[in-house]
Amino acid sequence: MAAQGTATCSTPGRAPCLISNPPRKTPGKLQLQSDRFIPDRSAMNFDVANMLVLGKENSHSQQQQQQQQHLRYDCCQEEYKKQLAENLLKDANILHKESRILAFKNRPPPPPEGFDKESRLLYSENTAPGASRPRKMFRHIPQAPERTLDAPEILDDYYLNLLDWGSNNVVAVALGHTVYLWNASTGNIEELMQANEEDGPVTSVAWAPDGKHISVGLSNADVQLWDSLSLRQVRSLKAHSARVGSLAWNGPILSTGGRDNVIFNHDVRIREHVTGKMVAHQQEVCGLKWSPSGQQLASGGNDNLLHVWDAAAAVSGGTSSYLHRLDEHQAAVKALAWCPFQSNLLASGGGTADRCIKFWNTHTGACIQSVDTGSQVCALQWSKHERELLSSHGFSQNQLILWKYPSMVKMAELTGHTSRVLHLAQSPDGYTVASAAGDETLRFWQVFGNPDTAKAAVRTKARETYSALNSRCIR
Repeated sequence: MAAQGTATCSTPGRAPCLISNPPRKTPGKLQLQSDRFIPDRSAMNFDVANMLVLGKENSHSQQQQQQQQHLRYDCCQEEYKKQLAENLLKDANILHKESRILAFKNRPPPPPEGFDKESRLLYSENTAPGASRPRKMFRHIPQAPERTLDAPEILDDYYLNLLDWGSNNVVAVALGHTVYLWNASTGNIEELMQANEEDGPVTSVAWAPDGKHISVGLSNADVQLWDSLSLRQVRSLKAHSARVGSLAWNGPILSTGGRDNVIFNHDVRIREHVTGKMVAHQQEVCGLKWSPSGQQLASGGNDNLLHVWDAAAAVSGGTSSYLHRLDEHQAAVKALAWCPFQSNLLASGGGTADRCIKFWNTHTGACIQSVDTGSQVCALQWSKHERELLSSHGFSQNQLILWKYPSMVKMAELTGHTSRVLHLAQSPDGYTVASAAGDETLRFWQVFGNPDTAKAAVRTKARETYSALNSRCIR
């Protein structure tokens, strides 16, 4: 009997053979196999796939562009460094060298004996003596007045201008109804004029630029012109209707300001002397100053206003309008001073309610700086030799203060007057300042330097220059 799964075949005359048949499995599903993958396209989104493929390509191209930009930037940086080294260090290859710009090294060996003395003699022959001296940064400012004179009956009135120092080195001061002249060179005193009881007292004085003539303002609204050499009156100028408290010269033109709130320009050379009229103030004009160039006139009033006038408009013959109207002061503006080293810089000082020194750009009308001094500002004077400003004050300390411009640091504070210091006048050489106060004294302060020291410095400099020119030159 044959085994299961084996078939027996028999052929007559042959031996039987066995044929093996594979066993049958459990009937089920048929498994299909293939040699490639065929996707199911119905389950795919071709738009999304296309976007992903292009995005990868774009990101790859962007990376390449960034790499190229970085490469170009590095090249530019290298080229810039090379050019910088070539221009500044005179060596374009210094970046590739391991060298230092600054290095610590030992001191150089000393020169041969005698060489130092010969070279020092050789190269010092053209050196001016004292050229290596350090510049003197500070100077002595005397705290006491150089001289004190009595000024009896001087009016203690803030709005008047009773002191002036002429180019002839003569001081004019008005005491009550009388004007006195004090010669600073000789010490002689002369009486220039005396006003009547009906005309006086004297309310203002101002020297003409020639140092010979002097103008005198009176309480009766009259302005007189006097010859200081012959002590006689030259002419009388009538235009105001109230006292004339301020005077200012600009060549042959005399500007006058009065309690009638008006400013007149007078040409003293002609018969019809009034050449201009300026009306802008609402109260008494108590300060007048022409700029050193003669192009602008500054006027201050009891109405707390400061006006700047153009010279061409001021002498036009009619009523002229102001160039700037400056209203930042809170009290009367009497103290005025034009800067000698900057033509468009004007300093002004306010009264008791203001107490400030203000600096103005008269081209634009802008206030550059303001300093609160703590007391009434009565007068201002610029130094002709240094960037300094002197101010005189009233209540409560009655002092003089020397300021350093533009920092406005106090360099010195001078005391001695027992009443407000109403007036300041500067000597022709610019070293001494006279002050007049309500305590009936006239004091002279050597606040802007010593003329003897200045003359010695000029002589020393001249000798050094002559020595340098005549010394042997090395060729």
